[in-house]
Amino acid sequence: MSNQDNLDQEMDQKEENLMDEMPENTAEEQVENDAISEENKQNDEVAELKEKYLRLYSDFENYRKRTAKERLDLITTASEAVLKDLIPVVDDFERAFKASETEDDASKVREGNLLIFDKFLKILNAKGLQPMEELIGKPFDADTQEAITQIPAPSEDLKGKVIDVVEKGYVLGDKVVRYAKVVTGA
Repeated sequence: MSNQDNLDQEMDQKEENLMDEMPENTAEEQVENDAISEENKQNDEVAELKEKYLRLYSDFENYRKRTAKERLDLITTASEAVLKDLIPVVDDFERAFKASETEDDASKVREGNLLIFDKFLKILNAKGLQPMEELIGKPFDADTQEAITQIPAPSEDLKGKVIDVVEKGYVLGDKVVRYAKVVTGA
């Protein structure tokens, strides 16, 4: 036998010894590994369900806040239609005052009209209706005003600005109830 054969035999012998010394997976270890694997699956499932729960809870909270805000908006602007119908009455009062300014005999009628008008305005203000004030000389704003016509601006600095207000505009809270009808400078 040659040295090479002896070496090969020794190597084979050592491999068999190593194989004998290596522990084999027993049935208990397999059950333990399966249990750990099952526990990991359950932990993953619990984490996934928690995430779904948090998303659902978050969606519900957003829905609840949105509906509460919409309900509040509805309550604050519920009387909008009634107030819109009353605005022309205010316009009529203002025109009557202008007409009665020239008549001296109508001073008592004018005084009575003023009392009624003041009371009426207080009621509208208490409901949240506010007139748009001090529009003359300010830049035209299409979000709150309606331009009826344009006239040549009396001065260069009034170009694109409100020159006259034909009808007052009104707001209820932050919402425009009636756009102001204005004349702008060109």
